[in-house]
Amino acid sequence: MTDKPRCAWVTEDNLYLAYHDQEWGVPQFDDRILFEMLVLEGAQAGLSWLTVLRKRDNYRQAFGNFQLPTVASLSAAELMAAPGIIHHAGKLQSAITNAMAALSIQRDWGSLSNFLWQIVGGQPVVHQYQRGFPLPSQTAESQAMSRALKGYGMTFVGPTICYSFMQATGMVNDHVMDCYRFRELTTSQK
Repeated sequence: MTDKPRCAWVTEDNLYLAYHDQEWGVPQFDDRILFEMLVLEGAQAGLSWLTVLRKRDNYRQAFGNFQLPTVASLSAAELMAAPGIIHHAGKLQSAITNAMAALSIQRDWGSLSNFLWQIVGGQPVVHQYQRGFPLPSQTAESQAMSRALKGYGMTFVGPTICYSFMQATGMVNDHVMDCYRFRELTTSQK
């Protein structure tokens, strides 16, 4: 599994390899998956992504598989008692607040997906980065997404978190050009 050229940030950890090879940069349009990734990207702030990936199944259990009405009905105390997740009161309260905001977005836009994807014109932005080129930590689009989400009352959705979210959910394709996934994803999007 490690014989293919991959993005430099990928480690030899099997969980990380699988995430890179199967999920990162794949366009997601399902509201549940988009909300899950938004919560997990917020939880990751100040930590490594691998830390969050290792706790992902625990998050899915604690957050009712990220069903928006379920998360909106939770309390911070319930989540603080949930085993195997990151117990940061602000991040956990943010997930509840953000679920309520996402329900409002669904009412206004038909779906969370419609709202988020309109920021990039409804299709992935394909960057063409060479290996060794530093990827941005935020862009004009992630700044716009951050403002739009904050406009609905969301928290832990700064422009850097939004950019990581956009990379993870395929709103941008930031696989380096010599990564085998760059070619696969670019070809599948035509």
